[in-house]
Parts: sequence; C-alpha cells; structure tokens
Amino acid sequence: MSEEIERNEREDLFSKAVKAGKRTYFFDVKSTKGNDYYLTITESKKRFGTDGKFTYEKHKIFLYKEDFAKFMEGLNEAVDIIKENAPPIIEREERSGDYYSENKGADINFDDLGK
Repeated sequence: MSEEIERNEREDLFSKAVKAGKRTYFFDVKSTKGNDYYLTITESKKRFGTDGKFTYEKHKIFLYKEDFAKFMEGLNEAVDIIKENAPPIIEREERSGDYYSENKGADINFDDLGK
C-alpha cells in the first residue's frame, strides 16, 4: 500500500483547475517512473441523465514534452485564426436571451400554422 502512495506522490507534480462556463479544464503535470514529465489536459462537463442525476463527461489529452513546441504552434495558430475571424464574444449576462424570451409578448396564433 505504501508503494502505491509513493507512486502517486511521485506522479502528480502540479494541478490547476480552470472553470469556464459549463466546463472545467484540469491541467496536471505528472512524471513517469523514469522521472520524465508530461501534461494531461482534461475537459470535464456536467451532464444530466434521464433519471435526473448528473454525471461528469471527461475527455483527456496526454501531451509529452517532445510534442510541446508543435502542439503550442498549432494551438497558437488556431487561436489566432479565431481571434482574427470570429465574431466578438458576448458574455452570458449581456446576451438579450433566446428567441422565446425575446418574443414572449408576441401575439402568436396557432390557427395560422395550418394543418
């Protein structure tokens, strides 16, 4: 048992959780038995099941130090494209709402829809 605790202490070197909207991202630095470092990036989303209980859906990426430069190059390029071309981000509180809240006072006659 103490061997397992020692192994976990050696493997988990750093952890950072970043909450972003409905998702949480975890950045964990770990080490192998050979004391080589790598990064895991985990995306966690809260999902509600049909039974009303919630679970967490997780997706994990393992990123090894020999891939850091290429990964960062690709990530930075993709983020730059989004920053240059995507419409501006509107914070959730600033959004005017969805179709139904915007049109809640509208006079809707379902007889007009036909059969």
